[in-house]
Amino acid sequence: MKIMKLYLQNSIFRLILTLLSSFILSIIIISCEEFLPTAPESSEILNEPIEGLTPSQLAAHLQGDEQFGKIFGVEDGLGPIFVNTSCENCHVADGKGHPFIQLTRFGKMNLDGTFDPMTEYGGAQLQQRSIAGYPPEEIPAEATGKSILMPPSVTGLGLIEAVPDELILSYADPDDLNGDGISGVPNYVDPPDYFQPKPGFHISNNGKYIGRFGRKAGAITILQQVTQAYLQDIGITSDFLPEDLYNYIIGSGTGDKVSDPELSASVVKSVEFYIKTLKAPPRRNENDADVIGGENIFKKQINCSGCHIPTLVSGPSDIEALNKKDFHPYTDMLMHDMGSQLDDYYTEGSAKTSEWRTTPLWGLGLGGTSQGGKSFFLHDGRAKTIEEAIIYHGGEASNSRNNYYNLSQADKQKLLKFLESL
Repeated sequence: MKIMKLYLQNSIFRLILTLLSSFILSIIIISCEEFLPTAPESSEILNEPIEGLTPSQLAAHLQGDEQFGKIFGVEDGLGPIFVNTSCENCHVADGKGHPFIQLTRFGKMNLDGTFDPMTEYGGAQLQQRSIAGYPPEEIPAEATGKSILMPPSVTGLGLIEAVPDELILSYADPDDLNGDGISGVPNYVDPPDYFQPKPGFHISNNGKYIGRFGRKAGAITILQQVTQAYLQDIGITSDFLPEDLYNYIIGSGTGDKVSDPELSASVVKSVEFYIKTLKAPPRRNENDADVIGGENIFKKQINCSGCHIPTLVSGPSDIEALNKKDFHPYTDMLMHDMGSQLDDYYTEGSAKTSEWRTTPLWGLGLGGTSQGGKSFFLHDGRAKTIEEAIIYHGGEASNSRNNYYNLSQADKQKLLKFLESL
């Protein structure tokens, strides 16, 4: 009986302890919920996978996400000259870079009008940082052009890559035959050795292909963009580009002690797949009356949609989530002369120095998420507001800019509210 009594007393004691622990834990959880911020809505963030991926595709996306965030050190082959130490350090939350996170490119205009990227001096991209004991690059005095570039957002790029060349060419109007002052042209660039054109999708122009990624549309595919970024931004070699960067001014070898290539093709393609399957930037408040009114002004009154075409259609894709989809990036993916104020005297491919690829406007209102809560606009972040970015538009965009000036203050606010909803 005494043993049974002790057992019951212990059981009751343990039960009381369990109930008391649960009560204290529930108080802690409730208290924490009062202080911790709620998770952001899906409509407020960029770094999510596109809907409709299969379980295996989602697993591959998450694997690429891990590689995208990897920080490289000297032991991994960083450098010897570089700009940053990881993909995510430039594209925070998969969004745009910050003016403190910039790329610098340079080159020289020859007397015959051709552009020299000055590869013999380490061009066209400057690597202003270096590993210990190795000097960083400097822009040579002979350079006549320098362009400061904020890294663009990487979301929705799979859909943009899936647009057939034929559709892009259908928007080109090099001779401005419709008389609207807009004469968009594709930027034809030399493909890298590893480029494999997709039959019926990529159209060759004397061995060159339409660039669609980067501020100057200098890359044809996401794979090319990723491969070049690993080498030019981080100094990491791969099976696609196996030779290390080195400082041409000192004329010595690589400077790092890790054998090349430092990344396998499978790792690079993993990051390619991750970027390819990121969702398109989400719309917000699209049913708001002022937003609807602002979109009408955008399209019908000031013709911003002459370059920033609202809807594109992807072609056939083996990823069903990208296969023949209507999507809304607000770009024609062409090059346009933006006037002297935005001319950096630097270029890539067949583009003029004053020409820029039409930047997709989707995600415009979420830019501050990756820029420390304050947005910066245009290729170099010089514009601190959307209105300031509009004012810098010259060249082919002059008519739209002037039309914006002539809007009433109320209509300007509607237009800006629409742009912030993208």
